[in-house]
Amino acid sequence: MYLKKIHLVHFKNFQEKSYDFSSRINAFVGNNGMGKTNVLDAIYYLSFFKSYFNHIDAQNIHFGEEFFFLEGWFEKNEKEEWVQVSVKKGEKKQVQRNKKKYERMADHVGSFPVVIISPADRDLITEGSDVRRKFIDRIISQSDALYLADLLRYNKVLQQRNALLKYFAANRTFNELQLTIFDKEILELSQNIYLKREEFLKGFIPIFKSYYDQISTGKESVDISYQSQLQENPTDFLRKALEKDRLLQHTTAGAHKDDLEFKLGGNRIKKFGSQGQQKSFLIALKLAELEMIKKQTQITPILLLDDIFDKLDESRVEQIISLVNHEHFGQIFLSDTHPERTTKVLKKINEEHQVFHLY
Repeated sequence: MYLKKIHLVHFKNFQEKSYDFSSRINAFVGNNGMGKTNVLDAIYYLSFFKSYFNHIDAQNIHFGEEFFFLEGWFEKNEKEEWVQVSVKKGEKKQVQRNKKKYERMADHVGSFPVVIISPADRDLITEGSDVRRKFIDRIISQSDALYLADLLRYNKVLQQRNALLKYFAANRTFNELQLTIFDKEILELSQNIYLKREEFLKGFIPIFKSYYDQISTGKESVDISYQSQLQENPTDFLRKALEKDRLLQHTTAGAHKDDLEFKLGGNRIKKFGSQGQQKSFLIALKLAELEMIKKQTQITPILLLDDIFDKLDESRVEQIISLVNHEHFGQIFLSDTHPERTTKVLKKINEEHQVFHLY
């Protein structure tokens, strides 16, 4: 699978622009602010029907305009497929595939998989547990519709339970029986979600470690540990947290509290890892993501490399180049502020490529 062409209208800093792509490597070079990352985000939009960087659709409309639309032509299984996203202020987002409108955007997830590596990924290390949960949820959901359905249902029931807790507090009342209506479903869905996450990580972590080992040339050891309340208390966590829930007016236990701990040499990478080590860790995470999606869906995801070479020493850059210049990687897009560095990289890769200069 690869993206043959994209057409952008009123998207971010673009008025209107079309690009025809190589099936292998496409590079966008130019100064900051020219739109390199925005093109990569447009490709991501076609896969997930949302931006990687700003989930408020209306904020991705070009300043002074009322709408944007994106359309892309993919080659998949020797057939051309057309995907369009249209956003207009004050109206519902319109999404289509081959001229047919989607009733549910979730039905599109996994059809045209994309993996992006971006400086924004540092949030996986520095921010809260919700960012790390979304990372693994996104991977699993692309090949497991039941998991995605459980996740969406869980979030809805969780909102309802939290609303009831707030109602009790505001009205100085409490009815445990009303809560149990939601508790039974939360317990069941939490167990389903936990088991799928645990199973996924058993396959994912060895692949991640292998990629980090190659990037660092075996100089450092890394690990990921899964933290979940369900590991020791799979059926009783809601009852035990009830008083705390009443006090804080929201549900404090469940699958929505799971986390991943990232370690370098046995220590938390957030505290002890250098910028280069953290970036290598994130790149290894994303390359493992790509491999897992490929295994699960039998589709090779498009790989988007946004400013990937910044803050990495030359030896790590060389290792990444050798990794992506492998037959099991498909179409690649990269952005860089240094055209000469990109030229050097492409010469080393020695693959069919196109370079787009943005001024």
